Amino acid sequence: MTDNAETVTEPKVGVLGGTGDQGRGLAVRLARSGLEVRVGSRSAERAEAAAAELGHGISGMANAECAAQSDVVIAAIPWDGHRELLESLRHELAGKIVIDCVNPLGFDKQGAFALRVEEGSAAEQAAAVLPDSTVVGAFHNVSAQLLLDLSLESVDTDVLVLGDVREATDAVQALVDRIPGMRGIYGGRLRNCAQVEALTANLISMNRRYKAHAGIRVTDV
Repeated sequence: MTDNAETVTEPKVGVLGGTGDQGRGLAVRLARSGLEVRVGSRSAERAEAAAAELGHGISGMANAECAAQSDVVIAAIPWDGHRELLESLRHELAGKIVIDCVNPLGFDKQGAFALRVEEGSAAEQAAAVLPDSTVVGAFHNVSAQLLLDLSLESVDTDVLVLGDVREATDAVQALVDRIPGMRGIYGGRLRNCAQVEALTANLISMNRRYKAHAGIRVTDV
């Protein structure tokens, strides 16, 4: 992990996995905040179609091009292909802040549960395969349904931001704060990402029980 990733006041944001619900939701909310946003996919055609549907000046392209043309890159990709995709983009992501919002979860008859990750968490796995990038964990516990519901002017939730480089976590907190209703809160070092990723399983259980889109709020900060 590098400690000299450039922080940009008005970064060009790329979203890998930008055709999924979480990726599309983050892309459109950040674009609405005035940022230049591009969505990536394994298929450039699929990314272009998603971008056209989202509007707000979002562009679509293949993942490699998305990573290369962005200052800050959000990994909103399926856990099953997490390591493979990031390894394939190591060169394009070098020197950049990579925001990992992936939650390694399994599902059975009893609901969602956290999966064990050899490196400790998805974010730590990203840091292991991207030694020339600065990995920050964020956006793990945000409802994709709320992000995509543009009838909502704000998404009222706190976002825990975890990482080992202060300048990078500050930059990601500022990015979070651009979305109305959201507040970026420093949540500790990257090694503490496992419990934040796993918390999503608890939120899924709450949502099923209460028919809601639960998020988190941090008090007294």
